[in-house]
Amino acid sequence: MPVEVWTSVFVIMSFMLYVYIGWQSRVKDTKGFFVADRGVPPIANGAATAADWMSAASFISMAGLIAFLGYDGSIYLMGWTGGYVLLALLLAPYLRKFGKYTVPDFVGDRYYSKFGRLVAVVAAIFVSMTYVAGQMRGVGIVFSRFLQVDIATGVIIGMVIVGFFAVLGGMKGITWTQVAQYSVLIVAYTLPAAAIAWTMTGNPIPQLAFSFSDIVEKLNAVQVDLGFAEYTQPFANKSMLDVFAITVALMVGTAGLPHVIVRFYTVPDVRGARYSAGWALLFIAILYTTAPALASFARYNLVDSLHDRPIEEIQQLDWATKWEQTGLLQFDDKNGDGRIQLTPDVETSEMTVDRDIIVLATPEVAKLAPWAIALVAAGGLAAALSTASGLLLVISSSMAHDVYFTLLNPNASESQRVFVGRIMVGFALVVAGYFGVNPPGFVGEVVAFAFGLAAASFFPAIVLGVFDARTNREGAIAGMLVGLGFTCFYIVTVSFYGAAPWFFGISAQGIGTVGMVLNFLVTLVVSRLTPPPPEDVQEMVEQLRLPIDASPALVDVGEEELD
Repeated sequence: MPVEVWTSVFVIMSFMLYVYIGWQSRVKDTKGFFVADRGVPPIANGAATAADWMSAASFISMAGLIAFLGYDGSIYLMGWTGGYVLLALLLAPYLRKFGKYTVPDFVGDRYYSKFGRLVAVVAAIFVSMTYVAGQMRGVGIVFSRFLQVDIATGVIIGMVIVGFFAVLGGMKGITWTQVAQYSVLIVAYTLPAAAIAWTMTGNPIPQLAFSFSDIVEKLNAVQVDLGFAEYTQPFANKSMLDVFAITVALMVGTAGLPHVIVRFYTVPDVRGARYSAGWALLFIAILYTTAPALASFARYNLVDSLHDRPIEEIQQLDWATKWEQTGLLQFDDKNGDGRIQLTPDVETSEMTVDRDIIVLATPEVAKLAPWAIALVAAGGLAAALSTASGLLLVISSSMAHDVYFTLLNPNASESQRVFVGRIMVGFALVVAGYFGVNPPGFVGEVVAFAFGLAAASFFPAIVLGVFDARTNREGAIAGMLVGLGFTCFYIVTVSFYGAAPWFFGISAQGIGTVGMVLNFLVTLVVSRLTPPPPEDVQEMVEQLRLPIDASPALVDVGEEELD
């Protein structure tokens, strides 16, 4: 069967599985909708966390970015994996011990402030909407190639599917759907990578093929022949300062992502949070150690298949023709010699390749079986939809729990709160769909913006909230406003209005590091210049770090204590 038929089979089968799980996991109460009844086993939560965290950026875009950036692309590997270790060791157990539904819940109670909760809600929505836009873009790209529909139609199909199990099952439905999606995406990523490794090096283990074959030396030679820097040359595409800033932003941004943090509220206790973090790290490592190998194989294959080939020969490649129809792969014989050349100069290069197609196209370039190519498409969809569903629930819970119930209508019934949550999922889907059709950049770039926003807003508030009892509401609020405001302003001016990176040449993807530093400084200074938190809040912070297994809610701050 052709690739398109196999893709339709895999997509329909996997979507039927997701819909069935969503239907079986449907909920009616807020505890099930927001935290899956706090009954998810650690290993299942680890798989769901891995699927939630390994988004379309990890599956579709990361290897493509590494393939084009070479050594400098390691920022994504170091930032995202290092950030998860930071989250698992530094924050997850304490947040689970605190026992609230959401990150704004933590901020509102720890900093005894309704306004602080509102600022955290705004930050959560900013981060989540930016992140989910990248996921919907990934869905559109997969559908546009493998089901031969335009990107907008593909985004709409994805919106309908993810909306179904997010609206119906809430966190409970999302969690068990993500367990299935992790299984799909990890098989879809590693199986073709193993096949490509075997074809190119004779070693079926991608990590070993990458480390112990001569493929990297060959790729370096090819790069130099074409006028590019060596693939392994450091700081060829980005300055050392920018590499450092992006890595730190991705790392601390990971530790501040609200849709990942909320996963640790779904396990029964603190011990479960620690174990699920360990399982998630293992599941994540499988994909992340495969990505650099796949990136180098993809770069070599792409250049070898297309560079200096006659146009007539390229037009006979089925995969190249179909990707060209999506607009994500373009050929232009600028010098009129009848051949296509790839050069470092954008003005003279006759081939334009979107970074987001590298992983999806590589199995076709390597001439794998049609079912293997289709499996990658199903995996890309699983990665995008799993993360999108988690992000949508963060937006939903931020509005339904932290704004509607906590601030506007404390007497709302369970059914009213769940209804508002489902309405907000639908609203967020529409906005995410729009940005999926009209993205501000590559999937990986859009997601990097979200990590920067999370780094600049949540990370300092959470870290100081756990480890510094003296930090008060005035400091936390001022820090979040300064960090988030500065980072948003920089991203908008540099990425959307075309301004040159004006802060020491740091790119928009790395500016979250500066926003985080500003947040820490402002929070600490303002907290020391204003009255300390109430005694009961300081005592709560001290108790939070004790090595004991706490009850589901460590402390409840009364509404009368909130400003």
